Amino acid sequence: MNDYQFKIVKIEGEFIWHQHADTDETFIVLDGRLRIEFRDGHVIVNAGEMYVVPKGVEHRPVAEAEVRMLLIEPRGVVNTGDQGGDRTAQNDVWI
Repeated sequence: MNDYQFKIVKIEGEFIWHQHADTDETFIVLDGRLRIEFRDGHVIVNAGEMYVVPKGVEHRPVAEAEVRMLLIEPRGVVNTGDQGGDRTAQNDVWI
């Protein structure tokens, strides 16, 4: 939609610390409980809830048990933001 992508993902465990300098990142939890950590605290996002991480804010998603969620972000945004590495997912993969 208007060059935004809606990505259905599932995660478990700790992701890496990263940020997106040019875009906000929207998390909508479909199932489970997501903790989004910041250097100075965290938020909990439960099933049916949404949270927007503002652009430029370093964060790390953590799922103690499997979480299914919808990410909304502009086309081409790299999931590992400014960090890159082996956890970087390929963009534009259709299942």
